Amino acid sequence: MLTTINKYPFFDLSEIIPEPNFSYKPYKKLQPVKTGNLIPDINLVTDFKRWKNFYNGAPAHGSISLKHLYGKPLAIAFYSKHWKDRGVEQLKELNAIQSEIKANGGNLLILTDEAGDEQLAKITWENNLSLNFYYDINNEIAQQFRIYSKDDPTWNRFSGIDVNIPLLAIYVIDTERYVVYDHVDRDLSATLIVDDIISSIYEASLTNTRRKSA
Repeated sequence: MLTTINKYPFFDLSEIIPEPNFSYKPYKKLQPVKTGNLIPDINLVTDFKRWKNFYNGAPAHGSISLKHLYGKPLAIAFYSKHWKDRGVEQLKELNAIQSEIKANGGNLLILTDEAGDEQLAKITWENNLSLNFYYDINNEIAQQFRIYSKDDPTWNRFSGIDVNIPLLAIYVIDTERYVVYDHVDRDLSATLIVDDIISSIYEASLTNTRRKSA
């Protein structure tokens, strides 16, 4: 009678407990840019599909002069419809001071994460807004200001929001791309003082005039 001898040890596969292979992604908290920071070039393009212009609530179709925007201090606000009433209130506050911004030598631009959104047209019409909106594809500019990141999505911070959107924020940058004013509403409780925006525009415009005459 032949006896078979196993050359290899016998294992009961049921006794093997596989070790989980988790790939942990490091958490990086949003750190929005602040006054005094230098931001990268803002790559705006003249593609009409990315611009939505409204005058007294009605769509306007005037041409956009990027040279005109870049040549003056610029107030940049980030807006998303998902901020609902809070976002609309910010648009109304900015609309109310837009003439003062221009009178003090600056410009105002609203960046939105939606392209051709019908709700945006509805909001501007119902509130008689005269604002310029630019579609920030993939929130690329918002990422430059560090108010948007896939590593720290908005739904982690606010209940009732189930999409990742930029924080409600307003910045003023001078012609040298330095931030001279910042307002980031981290918990929807920050009070926007519009006079600070206007004074920042004025000071940046005055500095720009002095720089040109030097």
